[in-house]
Amino acid sequence: MAPRRKITTKAGARFLRNAFSLEQNLLKVQLELSRKSVAHSGVLGEVHEDRFIEVLRRYLPRRYAVETGIVLDSRGMTSHQIDVIVYDNQYTPTLLDQENHRFVPVEAVYAVFEVKPRIDKRYLEYAADKAGSVRKLKRTSIPIVHAGGTFPRRPLFEIVGGIVATDLAWSQGFRSPAFSRAVDGLTGVRALHAGLAVTGGCFDYYDGPIRTASAKNGLMFFIFRLLQKLQTLGTAPAVDWNAYGSVLSK
Repeated sequence: MAPRRKITTKAGARFLRNAFSLEQNLLKVQLELSRKSVAHSGVLGEVHEDRFIEVLRRYLPRRYAVETGIVLDSRGMTSHQIDVIVYDNQYTPTLLDQENHRFVPVEAVYAVFEVKPRIDKRYLEYAADKAGSVRKLKRTSIPIVHAGGTFPRRPLFEIVGGIVATDLAWSQGFRSPAFSRAVDGLTGVRALHAGLAVTGGCFDYYDGPIRTASAKNGLMFFIFRLLQKLQTLGTAPAVDWNAYGSVLSK
Protein backbone atom coordinates (compact mmCIF):
# COMPACT_ATOMS: atom_id res chain seq x y z
CA MET A 1 0.00 0.00 0.00
CA ALA A 2 1.32 3.47 -0.90
CA PRO A 3 2.51 5.62 2.08
CA ARG A 4 -0.21 8.25 1.59
CA ARG A 5 -2.86 5.55 1.40
CA LYS A 6 -1.59 4.09 4.68
CA ILE A 7 -1.78 7.51 6.34
CA THR A 8 -5.36 8.17 5.27
CA THR A 9 -6.49 4.66 6.18
CA LYS A 10 -5.03 4.68 9.68
CA ALA A 11 -5.58 8.30 10.64
CA GLY A 12 -7.93 9.95 8.18
CA ALA A 13 -9.15 12.67 10.53
CA ARG A 14 -5.62 13.64 11.49
CA PHE A 15 -4.60 13.67 7.83
CA LEU A 16 -7.42 16.08 6.99
CA ARG A 17 -6.66 18.32 9.95
CA ASN A 18 -3.00 18.54 9.01
CA ALA A 19 -3.72 19.16 5.33
CA PHE A 20 -6.20 21.93 6.08
CA SER A 21 -3.86 23.40 8.66
CA LEU A 22 -1.20 23.74 5.95
CA GLU A 23 -3.73 25.65 3.82
CA GLN A 24 -4.26 28.10 6.64
CA ASN A 25 -0.53 28.43 7.31
CA LEU A 26 0.01 29.31 3.66
CA LEU A 27 -2.57 32.10 3.87
CA LYS A 28 -1.01 33.32 7.11
CA VAL A 29 2.44 33.51 5.49
CA GLN A 30 1.05 35.34 2.46
CA LEU A 31 -0.70 37.92 4.66
CA GLU A 32 2.41 38.39 6.81
CA LEU A 33 4.60 38.83 3.73
CA SER A 34 2.20 41.44 2.38
CA ARG A 35 2.17 43.29 5.70
CA LYS A 36 5.98 43.49 5.76
CA SER A 37 6.53 44.31 2.10
CA VAL A 38 3.66 46.68 1.22
CA ALA A 39 4.12 50.14 2.71
CA HIS A 40 0.91 51.88 1.57
CA SER A 41 -2.07 50.95 3.76
CA GLY A 42 -4.59 51.29 0.94
CA VAL A 43 -2.61 48.98 -1.32
CA LEU A 44 -2.12 46.54 1.55
CA GLY A 45 -5.87 46.42 2.09
CA GLU A 46 -6.41 45.57 -1.59
CA VAL A 47 -3.77 42.84 -1.44
CA HIS A 48 -5.44 41.25 1.58
CA GLU A 49 -8.84 41.46 -0.12
CA ASP A 50 -7.38 39.62 -3.11
CA ARG A 51 -5.96 36.91 -0.85
CA PHE A 52 -9.29 36.20 0.83
CA ILE A 53 -11.18 36.37 -2.47
CA GLU A 54 -8.74 33.87 -3.97
CA VAL A 55 -9.32 31.41 -1.12
CA LEU A 56 -13.11 31.67 -1.32
CA ARG A 57 -13.08 31.24 -5.11
CA ARG A 58 -11.03 28.08 -4.69
CA TYR A 59 -13.51 26.44 -2.32
CA LEU A 60 -16.94 27.77 -3.25
CA PRO A 61 -18.83 26.04 -6.11
CA ARG A 62 -18.73 27.90 -9.43
CA ARG A 63 -22.35 28.94 -9.14
CA TYR A 64 -21.08 31.50 -6.63
CA ALA A 65 -18.97 34.42 -7.82
CA VAL A 66 -16.68 36.25 -5.39
CA GLU A 67 -15.70 39.83 -6.16
CA THR A 68 -15.22 43.27 -4.67
CA GLY A 69 -17.68 45.95 -5.74
CA ILE A 70 -20.80 47.96 -4.99
CA VAL A 71 -24.31 46.53 -4.59
CA LEU A 72 -27.12 48.22 -6.54
CA ASP A 73 -30.93 48.07 -6.42
CA SER A 74 -33.68 48.78 -8.97
CA ARG A 75 -34.12 52.35 -7.69
CA GLY A 76 -30.49 53.19 -8.42
CA MET A 77 -29.58 53.20 -4.72
CA THR A 78 -26.18 51.75 -3.85
CA SER A 79 -24.33 50.24 -0.93
CA HIS A 80 -20.92 51.29 0.33
CA GLN A 81 -17.92 49.77 -1.41
CA ILE A 82 -17.87 46.12 -0.29
CA ASP A 83 -14.59 44.22 0.05
CA VAL A 84 -15.96 40.72 -0.64
CA ILE A 85 -19.32 39.97 -2.27
CA VAL A 86 -20.53 36.39 -2.72
CA TYR A 87 -23.27 36.44 -5.33
CA ASP A 88 -25.20 34.39 -7.88
CA ASN A 89 -23.09 33.71 -10.96
CA GLN A 90 -25.64 31.63 -12.83
CA TYR A 91 -28.74 33.74 -13.37
CA THR A 92 -27.74 37.32 -12.56
CA PRO A 93 -25.26 39.47 -14.51
CA THR A 94 -23.23 42.25 -12.95
CA LEU A 95 -23.82 45.75 -14.31
CA LEU A 96 -21.69 48.64 -15.56
CA ASP A 97 -18.43 46.70 -15.17
CA GLN A 98 -15.28 48.78 -15.61
CA GLU A 99 -11.89 47.07 -15.24
CA ASN A 100 -12.11 45.36 -11.82
CA HIS A 101 -15.02 47.51 -10.63
CA ARG A 102 -18.57 46.22 -10.84
CA PHE A 103 -22.11 46.83 -9.62
CA VAL A 104 -23.88 43.70 -8.35
CA PRO A 105 -27.72 43.64 -8.31
CA VAL A 106 -28.79 43.20 -4.70
CA GLU A 107 -31.07 40.27 -5.60
CA ALA A 108 -27.95 38.26 -6.52
CA VAL A 109 -26.13 38.76 -3.22
CA TYR A 110 -25.74 35.88 -0.77
CA ALA A 111 -23.07 37.27 1.56
CA VAL A 112 -20.81 40.28 2.13
CA PHE A 113 -17.59 40.42 4.13
CA GLU A 114 -15.25 43.20 5.13
CA VAL A 115 -11.49 42.57 5.12
CA LYS A 116 -9.61 44.24 7.97
CA PRO A 117 -6.19 43.88 9.63
CA ARG A 118 -7.79 42.63 12.85
CA ILE A 119 -11.15 42.00 14.46
CA ASP A 120 -11.90 44.44 17.27
CA LYS A 121 -14.91 46.47 18.37
CA ARG A 122 -14.23 49.33 15.95
CA TYR A 123 -13.87 47.07 12.92
CA LEU A 124 -16.92 45.02 13.93
CA GLU A 125 -18.94 48.24 13.91
CA TYR A 126 -17.45 49.18 10.54
CA ALA A 127 -18.29 45.79 9.01
CA ALA A 128 -21.82 46.02 10.44
CA ASP A 129 -22.35 49.39 8.74
CA LYS A 130 -21.18 47.94 5.43
CA ALA A 131 -23.52 44.95 5.74
CA GLY A 132 -26.36 47.30 6.70
CA SER A 133 -25.80 49.40 3.59
CA VAL A 134 -26.49 46.28 1.50
CA ARG A 135 -29.47 44.98 3.47
CA LYS A 136 -31.22 48.37 3.29
CA LEU A 137 -31.46 48.10 -0.50
CA LYS A 138 -34.73 47.04 -2.14
CA ARG A 139 -34.83 43.50 -3.54
CA THR A 140 -37.29 42.35 -6.18
CA SER A 141 -38.52 38.79 -6.72
CA ILE A 142 -40.77 37.53 -9.50
CA PRO A 143 -42.27 34.12 -10.39
CA ILE A 144 -40.15 31.89 -12.64
CA VAL A 145 -41.81 30.51 -15.78
CA HIS A 146 -40.79 26.97 -16.78
CA ALA A 147 -42.02 24.29 -19.17
CA GLY A 148 -44.49 22.87 -16.67
CA GLY A 149 -45.90 26.15 -15.41
CA THR A 150 -44.65 28.77 -12.98
CA PHE A 151 -42.61 28.63 -9.80
CA PRO A 152 -43.83 31.17 -7.22
CA ARG A 153 -41.67 34.06 -6.07
CA ARG A 154 -38.80 32.94 -3.88
CA PRO A 155 -38.93 34.42 -0.37
CA LEU A 156 -36.10 36.81 0.37
CA PHE A 157 -33.45 35.39 2.68
CA GLU A 158 -31.30 37.47 5.01
CA ILE A 159 -28.00 38.39 3.38
CA VAL A 160 -25.06 37.03 5.36
CA GLY A 161 -22.76 39.68 6.83
CA GLY A 162 -19.30 39.08 8.23
CA ILE A 163 -15.70 40.12 8.69
CA VAL A 164 -12.37 38.46 7.85
CA ALA A 165 -9.00 39.59 9.18
CA THR A 166 -5.47 38.57 9.99
CA ASP A 167 -5.50 39.12 13.75
CA LEU A 168 -7.88 39.16 16.71
CA ALA A 169 -7.82 41.90 19.35
CA TRP A 170 -9.02 39.88 22.37
CA SER A 171 -6.54 37.61 24.18
CA GLN A 172 -9.41 35.28 25.16
CA GLY A 173 -10.40 34.98 21.52
CA PHE A 174 -14.02 34.80 20.47
CA ARG A 175 -14.98 33.57 23.94
CA SER A 176 -14.04 36.96 25.40
CA PRO A 177 -16.95 38.75 27.16
CA ALA A 178 -15.84 41.96 25.43
CA PHE A 179 -16.24 40.32 22.03
CA SER A 180 -19.67 38.96 22.99
CA ARG A 181 -20.83 42.40 24.07
CA ALA A 182 -19.54 43.96 20.87
CA VAL A 183 -21.12 41.47 18.46
CA ASP A 184 -24.38 41.08 20.43
CA GLY A 185 -24.92 44.82 20.08
CA LEU A 186 -25.07 44.48 16.30
CA THR A 187 -28.69 43.74 15.44
CA GLY A 188 -31.20 44.21 12.64
CA VAL A 189 -29.68 45.17 9.31
CA ARG A 190 -26.31 45.60 11.07
CA ALA A 191 -26.10 42.03 12.39
CA LEU A 192 -22.91 40.09 11.69
CA HIS A 193 -23.21 36.33 11.24
CA ALA A 194 -19.60 35.21 10.97
CA GLY A 195 -15.98 36.18 11.27
CA LEU A 196 -12.51 34.78 10.68
CA ALA A 197 -9.19 35.88 12.17
CA VAL A 198 -6.46 33.82 10.53
CA THR A 199 -4.30 33.93 13.66
CA GLY A 200 -7.19 33.71 16.13
CA GLY A 201 -9.88 31.32 14.87
CA CYS A 202 -13.42 31.94 13.68
CA PHE A 203 -17.00 32.33 14.87
CA ASP A 204 -20.50 32.20 13.46
CA TYR A 205 -24.12 32.64 14.54
CA TYR A 206 -25.70 30.93 11.53
CA ASP A 207 -28.01 28.58 13.39
CA GLY A 208 -28.29 29.53 17.03
CA PRO A 209 -25.65 29.97 19.74
CA ILE A 210 -22.18 31.03 18.71
CA ARG A 211 -19.91 28.39 17.19
CA THR A 212 -16.17 28.87 17.29
CA ALA A 213 -13.04 27.10 16.04
CA SER A 214 -9.45 27.48 17.12
CA ALA A 215 -6.77 29.24 15.11
CA LYS A 216 -5.23 25.96 13.92
CA ASN A 217 -8.06 25.08 11.52
CA GLY A 218 -10.23 28.19 11.73
CA LEU A 219 -9.98 28.92 8.01
CA MET A 220 -11.47 25.64 6.82
CA PHE A 221 -14.08 25.55 9.60
CA PHE A 222 -15.13 29.04 8.49
CA ILE A 223 -15.38 27.91 4.85
CA PHE A 224 -17.27 24.69 5.61
CA ARG A 225 -19.76 26.54 7.80
CA LEU A 226 -20.23 29.17 5.06
CA LEU A 227 -20.83 26.41 2.51
CA GLN A 228 -23.45 24.88 4.78
CA LYS A 229 -25.15 28.25 5.20
CA LEU A 230 -25.17 28.89 1.45
CA GLN A 231 -26.82 25.51 0.92
CA THR A 232 -29.68 26.53 3.19
CA LEU A 233 -30.25 29.77 1.23
CA GLY A 234 -30.86 27.93 -2.03
CA THR A 235 -31.07 29.90 -5.27
CA ALA A 236 -31.13 33.69 -5.41
CA PRO A 237 -34.53 35.27 -6.20
CA ALA A 238 -35.38 35.99 -9.85
CA VAL A 239 -34.75 39.66 -10.62
CA ASP A 240 -37.58 41.83 -11.88
CA TRP A 241 -35.64 43.43 -14.74
CA ASN A 242 -38.67 45.57 -15.60
CA ALA A 243 -38.12 47.36 -12.29
CA TYR A 244 -34.55 48.15 -13.31
CA GLY A 245 -35.68 49.14 -16.79
CA SER A 246 -38.36 51.49 -15.48
CA VAL A 247 -35.63 53.80 -14.15
CA LEU A 248 -34.59 54.48 -17.75
CA SER A 249 -38.07 55.72 -18.76
CA LYS A 250 -38.36 58.36 -16.03
